[in-house]
Parts: sequence; structure tokens; C-alpha cells
Amino acid sequence: MTATTAENTNGPDGPDGRSPAPADRHPQRWIILGVICLAELTVLLDNTVLNVAIPSLTRELHASTSDIQWVISAYSLVQSGLLLTAGSTADRYGRRKMLAAGLVLFGIGSLVAGLADSTAQLIAARAGMGVGGALLMTTTLAVVVQIFDDTERVRAIGLWATVNSLGFAAGPLIGGVLLDHFWWGAIFLVNIPVAVLALAAVLMLVPESKNPRGDRPDLLGALLSTVGMTGVVYAIINGPDQGWTSGATLVPAAVGAGFLAAFVGWELRVPYPMLDMHFFRDQKFTGAVAGAILVAFGMGGSLFLLTQHLQFVLGYGPLEAGLRTAPLALTIVALNLTGVGARVLARVGTPVTIAAGMSCLAAGLAAIAVLGGDSYAGMLLGLVVMGVGIAFAMPAMANAIMSAIPPAKAGVGAGVNGTLAEFGNGLGVAVLGAVLNARFAALVTVSAASLPAALAAAGSAGERARIADAFAAGLETSQLVGACAVLVGGLLAAALLRRAERAESAGATAPGAVPAGPGQP
Repeated sequence: MTATTAENTNGPDGPDGRSPAPADRHPQRWIILGVICLAELTVLLDNTVLNVAIPSLTRELHASTSDIQWVISAYSLVQSGLLLTAGSTADRYGRRKMLAAGLVLFGIGSLVAGLADSTAQLIAARAGMGVGGALLMTTTLAVVVQIFDDTERVRAIGLWATVNSLGFAAGPLIGGVLLDHFWWGAIFLVNIPVAVLALAAVLMLVPESKNPRGDRPDLLGALLSTVGMTGVVYAIINGPDQGWTSGATLVPAAVGAGFLAAFVGWELRVPYPMLDMHFFRDQKFTGAVAGAILVAFGMGGSLFLLTQHLQFVLGYGPLEAGLRTAPLALTIVALNLTGVGARVLARVGTPVTIAAGMSCLAAGLAAIAVLGGDSYAGMLLGLVVMGVGIAFAMPAMANAIMSAIPPAKAGVGAGVNGTLAEFGNGLGVAVLGAVLNARFAALVTVSAASLPAALAAAGSAGERARIADAFAAGLETSQLVGACAVLVGGLLAAALLRRAERAESAGATAPGAVPAGPGQP
């Protein structure tokens, strides 16, 4: 099949929604995987490059810590709210069409962001980029599920997840080079040639697939979820500055919680929900959901803290900081490209793989907090251990989520996975950033909104040293909080998955039992 053939109205999975049989495997499936991974890389590069540019944005746009958090979170929140709708739309109208549309929108948003001259304009542009990112993230994973059968899907998802790590590795390096030679806007403009190349490859190679019986887009659900998550994260970001019991914090938190509750109620009633709440009756799905949020929480929050640690505390420049974050990503890439993660999953099962991976991720975060305060040598160990944990846990949880949802709704399943990742990432930045700000404010009394401003306002070398030490202590505290959250969440997810597997085994061995299909409660 080529991109110019007639559309497969049933999709590669066939009219019954099952995965393709080995004889029906797409002959170009591995080439197609490479193309869609290039499209995914477009989104991921932007996020990691942006993290390296935090100090530059702070200085050149006079941005506060909260401004920087919103530059990062605006994209994540919009994307999170639209992922489910984007997945449903792709299922109904065509995954290739939505993948191409996402690349176009993301490229236009990158151009606007690169030319912004204020933090308000940059935040607005980032929110617009989230629309294109939603289309990209859902369609890439949906196509993987459609063209690979059960025997190859775990490895394919592992390679797909590895692109996340390539983004982490390449993004800081590219960002460091750009910031050493150009102004900060170049970190967004670099997305444009990648998007153009990916668009050409998608149009030439990726086959069209859709499910004409797919559900209609749930626009109200998208609105409710986006507003709800925005309100909650806004409260978390502003809590340390405004006070956790102030109206400026409690009102948006209450509004956000109310909209999220309305979202759940609407999804239970509407005939075509973005997210079928009955999926949560499946303990395997629930366990994978919990783990996915916590992995993204740990990764997003730790990278937000790590770049500031390297540049503000240890004194490295953007390029030097980018090079020193590479071991985290390179460890993940090495383990997934060699198939180690897939072999471990096949040998010990999903619960054990996730428990081991999340424990390693938590241990790495704790090692960075305890050993990396004064030198990079102690931080290096933590980065490698984190990489091992992510390489094991991320593909296992993505596969668990996708296997719990019918293949005919691959776009919706990809939307669920992407929503969890983006929401977890935004929540990690918000929560761990809030912990950092609260601890910093408790140790020193400063009126400045960021560390560089506080150091510039200091009256003596001793005061600057106290401010720097307080910021380092805040980083350590927030990293330890992240480690505890990841460990507890990982063990809980593994326990839920283990219980679900035992329940499935008991049901399968019961007299007259009929095995449940994917996604059935």
C-alpha cells in the first residue's frame, strides 16, 4: 500500500478492529515507523530546547519563574486538553491527514514563537503550538498500533518511545549551539525545517487509515478538560507567591476542579465521549494510567529543575549544560535500540518491569538531589540510573494502555497516552517548581521573582552566597519530593497491574469463561 492508493476505510486493523495478522503486515512498516518518529521528534525537540533556554529567556525577556513555567505549561495544557479530541478526529477522518495537519500547524506556531518580543506573546504562541502537537502525538502512536501486530508491537512502541529520549539528548545540544551563536528565537525557528522534511515524508510514505464508524469529536469535553487543567495548574504555579489559602489560589483551583468534575460527568452521559470512563473499570488500564502520569511527572519536573541546577548552581553555560544532560537520554536510547526493554518486559511481565523502572527513576532523582549538589560527578550517576528506569517503564506502560483499548480506537488510545504524558509533564513542572519556590522563599527573604534578579539585587558577596545556597537547597528538596512521588506511584501502578493479571487468569480458567477482548471492562 502507498499513500496514493485508495483509503482503507476499515484501517489496517480490519473491520473487526483486530490487529493485522503476520501475513498482512505492511511491507514498509519499519520505514513508516521511522517517518512518524521524525514527525514526533519535531514536537519533542521544541520542549527540550526550551528547557535549556530558560536562563536566556529569564534574562532577555525579563521573565519571572512563573512566566517561564507558563511558557512551558501553556503548550502542555492546551495539548493535553485536545489530545483525546485529536485522536478521535484522526480515527474518523484519517490519521495521515491529521498527521500532516499537525506538522503544518506546529511549523506556523514555531514561526510565531520565534518572532515574539514579550513573554505574553510567547505564551500565546506556545499555546497555539499545542494544537499542532496534539495532532502529531496522537496520530504517530495510532499508526504504530495499526501497522504492527502483537508480536512486533512492544518493540515498535519501544522504538517510538526512544524518540522521546533522542529529543532529550539532541534538544539540549542543539539549544546550546543555537544560544551560543544566535538569539533565543532561533530555538523555535529550528523546528521549521524539521517539520517541512517530516511533512514531505508523511505525504509520500505513510498510508491513510481511518475508521468511518469512529466517534464524533467531543468539543465540549475538550473545552471542559482544558479549562479544568489550566485552573488547577495555575493555582499550583501561583500558590507560593500568592499564598495557598489566598483567593488568587483557591478560586482558580476550585474552578479547575469544578470543570474537571463536569468533564467526567459529561463523558459519562455523552453518546460519543472523548474518553470512555468505563475503561477505568479495567485495573490494567488504571494501573498503567497511574504509572504514566508519574513517569511524565518525574521526567518533566526533573528536567525543569536539572537545567537550572546545571546553569544557576554549577555555573555551566547553555551548551555545557546540554552536553551534561545527554547521559540520561543516551542510556534510554541504548537500552531501547538494543531491545533490552522489550526482552525484559517479555521475560518478567509488565508489573515487575514497571516497578523496577519506576524504582530506578526515583533512585536517580534522589541521587541527583543528594550527590549532585556540588559537582557534576555525583549528578552523572543519577542521570544514568534515571535513564535505565525510563527505558524500562515508559514502553511497558504505553503498551499496557494501548492493549487495554480496542485497536479500532487506536487514535483515542494514543490520545489517552499522550494526555497522561503531557498532563504529567505540566504537573511535574508546576508542582516541583512550586516546591522549589516555596523552599527558596522560606530560606531567604527576597522581593525578586527569579534567581538572577535576586543575585543582582544582593548587596554583598555574602548575601549572594546565601541566596545561591538557598536556591540549591530548594532544588534538593523539590527533587526529593519528585523521587518520593515517583516511587509511591510506581509501586501502586505495579500492584494494580499485578492484581489485574491475576483477575484475568482466574477468569480465563473459570468453567465456560470467554476471554475479554481488548478494552472490555
